[in-house]
Amino acid sequence: MTMIERWGQFYLDYLRPLIDIGVLAYIFYKLYLVIQKTRGAQLLKGASLLIALYALAKVCRLSTLSWLINTIAPGFVIGIAIIFQPELRKIFMKLSQSRIFHYSIKTNRTNIESVLDAAEELSRGGVSNKPHGMLVVFQRQSSLRDFQETGQILNADLTTNLLLTIFMFETTMHDGAVIVQDNKILAAGCFLPLSENYEIKKTYGTRHRAALGTAESTDAVVLIVSEETGAISLAYDSKLYYNLSREEILSTLKRELHIKSESADIADISDKKDEDNEPKSVDRKNIE
Repeated sequence: MTMIERWGQFYLDYLRPLIDIGVLAYIFYKLYLVIQKTRGAQLLKGASLLIALYALAKVCRLSTLSWLINTIAPGFVIGIAIIFQPELRKIFMKLSQSRIFHYSIKTNRTNIESVLDAAEELSRGGVSNKPHGMLVVFQRQSSLRDFQETGQILNADLTTNLLLTIFMFETTMHDGAVIVQDNKILAAGCFLPLSENYEIKKTYGTRHRAALGTAESTDAVVLIVSEETGAISLAYDSKLYYNLSREEILSTLKRELHIKSESADIADISDKKDEDNEPKSVDRKNIE
């Protein structure tokens, strides 16, 4: 047997099963992460319980239980599809929004600072000392066109003054959400879907429920300023993070929106200048 044949046999006997198991394990792990970000965990628990009962019936040769499970299994699957239709929809939406299939969105840090400045001013309440609510949706890969169409299309530059004008002075758009992408306010006064999560605290108002509902149905990051307490919060990946500090919000937005810091930009510029100043190597063979 030649060396190539030995390596081929080694691949068939050992490497191929390991690769097969590794790929399947990775797929199931990613699927578990997606389900965990939705309320599909209940669906997974129910399916696991049914499989465990079926395995128990087979191992222990419980003919009556096996017959019962085999009889109700088709109807059970159809029932799951009907009852958990919203959860299944969210799972497939999360799969389609997987970052593996998308490029990162680059956003200017100055825009984030403008939003945070407006959020802190609204949280303090300005002259009236009464907090004003705010809802800002940072668009990522998921399209938010349906939400934009419920409000007023602006396509305006993102500035602190414009955000304060919308939310502080009780304009016709202050009750809705502002949708932001890159350096633009795409739309204002937009209506967002409310969360169907019954475990959310009853003290949270409509803004927090709308923010969580958006985070459950899309991959957007939502910033909320509470009109009652002035607390600034974030919602993303189907979770709500309440009353965060400016530093926590800034670091989270930089991570989730893939924002490059100014220091990194300066380093990139200096590296480029150094490369331009370096003498170019010359291939003497091509000259000759």
